[in-house]
Amino acid sequence: MGGFDASAYGRTIADIYDEMVEHLPTDAAVERVFLLAEGGPVLEFGIGTGRLALPLAARGLAVAGIDASPDMVAILRGKPGGDRVPVTVGDFSEATAEGRFSLVLLVFNTVFALPSQDAQVRCFRNAAAHLRPGGRFVIEAWVPDPAAFRDRTSLRLVSLTEDEIVVEAARLSPAEQHMHTTKLRMTVNGLRLLPANHRYAWPCELDLMARLAGMEREHRWADWSGAPFTDDSRAHVSVYRLLET
Repeated sequence: MGGFDASAYGRTIADIYDEMVEHLPTDAAVERVFLLAEGGPVLEFGIGTGRLALPLAARGLAVAGIDASPDMVAILRGKPGGDRVPVTVGDFSEATAEGRFSLVLLVFNTVFALPSQDAQVRCFRNAAAHLRPGGRFVIEAWVPDPAAFRDRTSLRLVSLTEDEIVVEAARLSPAEQHMHTTKLRMTVNGLRLLPANHRYAWPCELDLMARLAGMEREHRWADWSGAPFTDDSRAHVSVYRLLET
């Protein structure tokens, strides 16, 4: 995954991103994050078009963001209240925002958009550097499932309606824990190719990254509702707390 361009994903998908994530449990995520923030300011890594940031701000929280994609941030800016959310444009594994926060948020598998373990470790350290003592870093991600691949490839139906079909083709590179994907979105307006690369990591690996950054795991749930995380869980919401020194 050489030549990493953190802004590439946004250039490809920004104009239809909100349509692609309509199915996500946004209300449950907002409620959970609101409770975890305990009234303090929130920084979202990969703030994108503001799916979570804007409703959190509407509930009275101070929200800021970091995002590598000017295209995604432009969509955010065009929404009601979007111009009042401060956003730093840059790679969230390294870029900084002004202030210290009660909670740093990184959702919808976006940690895997970082191209290497080193970059993911930097991301955890960057999150810790933005937190107040005792603050929380909240990550939402899928659980890797190499068994779902045959000959290190897969083709799966993501969604099917009368107006849209989304199919995902993927190729696994286990040696470096990389997954190369392209979604094919078919509508009456034509075909869109939406490529994305992932450097996936198991939950226990993310736990170790947190420990290296001076954080410890406080919670792990199967989803935003707080359902128990089990052997059968295909995703997780993990909450890490910055150790007070």
